[in-house]
Amino acid sequence: MRGVGILLNITLLVSHLAVSGCALMPASGPASWDVWAGQHDPKNIPYAFVRITPKVADVLGKAAPRLVGEFPDRSRPKDLVFGIGDLLGVTIFEASSGGLFIPAEGSVRPGNFITIPAQAVDVNGDISIPYGGAIRARGRTQVELQQAIVDALKNRAIEPQAIVSVVEQRTSLISVLGDVLRAGRIPAQLTPERILDTITRAGGTAGPGPDEWIMLERNGRRALSPFGALVYEPANNVYIHPNDIIYVYREPQTYLTFGALGQQQQIPFGAWRITLAEAVAKAGGLQDAAADPASVFLYRGETRDVAEAIGIDASKFQGPIIPVIYNINFRNPGSYFLATTFEMRNKDVIYVSNSVSVEASKFLNYVRLVNATVNDPISTAINAYTLKNIIQTGTANTAIITGATTPIINVPAP
Repeated sequence: MRGVGILLNITLLVSHLAVSGCALMPASGPASWDVWAGQHDPKNIPYAFVRITPKVADVLGKAAPRLVGEFPDRSRPKDLVFGIGDLLGVTIFEASSGGLFIPAEGSVRPGNFITIPAQAVDVNGDISIPYGGAIRARGRTQVELQQAIVDALKNRAIEPQAIVSVVEQRTSLISVLGDVLRAGRIPAQLTPERILDTITRAGGTAGPGPDEWIMLERNGRRALSPFGALVYEPANNVYIHPNDIIYVYREPQTYLTFGALGQQQQIPFGAWRITLAEAVAKAGGLQDAAADPASVFLYRGETRDVAEAIGIDASKFQGPIIPVIYNINFRNPGSYFLATTFEMRNKDVIYVSNSVSVEASKFLNYVRLVNATVNDPISTAINAYTLKNIIQTGTANTAIITGATTPIINVPAP
């Protein structure tokens, strides 16, 4: 029992020395305890340390870049209204001939009409109707303007009816820019349409879908979303309003991997979104001989509102973006389910630290190297001395050295 206690004490001592000597050992990154302790070191860049839990994953999922997050109103947009410069056509019907527009000698039949030449809404917001005068068009819908024309003519024409058509839409336009086949300003439709419909009218995206991003700007508000979210998450296919700006751009998403993973490099997503579990798998998984499964870290910057939502005290940090290191413990079997719900973001960094046993092995190998370095000159000197005696006397004792830590055995000459 005493021998077992001595052996245990030696093991603990070596482990302590190994941990203490890790700063001297080569490594691909910080040890796990350095990551945990670094958040309290005033000499380091301040960061928050957060363990990934179902609640954290849920909050981050809701904060993912999506159009519906900034524009949650799913109601149908208001009907289009006319504006200054819109080119309109007006057709007026009378119930019978002999009225204001149809001559008396004309046959009496339903559908008697005249078409007024197309005209633009003037700077005062009006259009001119014969015998009806200037009628306000600006700010009115198609139905409202038709009724205003009828009201202006009903006391002079025979049961007048009016139809207003848009010859050229010049005010209610939608700007579609960037990586589409036909960028430009597209007239808004009288029938409400969604953002995918508008992009389709612009010729569709010019690049592969997984690399495309959409920015929608409306009344000074902006929102970003991957193009795939518009297709696979219908809630993000929001209604488009007149004067919206749609910017389509290509930005391949990548992440970086370091530490005890199968690959240390920049890795493309290869899809419009991937999870943490998929990202680790694409990097070759954890190195079985080196990785500490409990020390998988993800580096990311979060906005202040998101940081506060996951429980970080944002008052300790400056600026709009707070550095956060997330940690997940893959020793826990349930963590793999959790990792399939944690969505990766562009430019995320994954780092996996070595296990304590790997660091201890490095230290012991280092000690062994130092010991060998000290013993090698001694062994060389002893061998040289023995060879000298053999040459001079032929009867010198022979020194047999079987290892750097093996005692020297003198064998008398016969």
